[in-house]
Amino acid sequence: MSDQQLIYRFFDVFNHRDPKEMGDLLNPDAELYFPKTQPLVGKKRIFKFLNILFRQYPVLTFTIERVILQGNQAAVHWTNHGLDRRKTPYRNKGVTLLKIQDGKISFISDFFKDTDML
Repeated sequence: MSDQQLIYRFFDVFNHRDPKEMGDLLNPDAELYFPKTQPLVGKKRIFKFLNILFRQYPVLTFTIERVILQGNQAAVHWTNHGLDRRKTPYRNKGVTLLKIQDGKISFISDFFKDTDML
């Protein structure tokens, strides 16, 4: 799978909330940097965080607007929309930086452009 295919697959798996396949796409010691959290290192800690996020946002779908690849690194510009746990509509735009090593994602860092509550 090419790096670009891996990136699209990662977001597709995230949208479908498939932890097993997500695990297959991540390096065992992957790092996640998410706003207002401590760095999360390792699949187990990343999955714990994602479970919390999925409870807060039971409906959340990402759409990739563009991918910029440079070597084994990528910037992914995305939009998302969904519902929070109170069923309030949610929308966001941002960029995720990714690093790919040995065909798996080893680094994820999210930056939100803006957040609106509809």
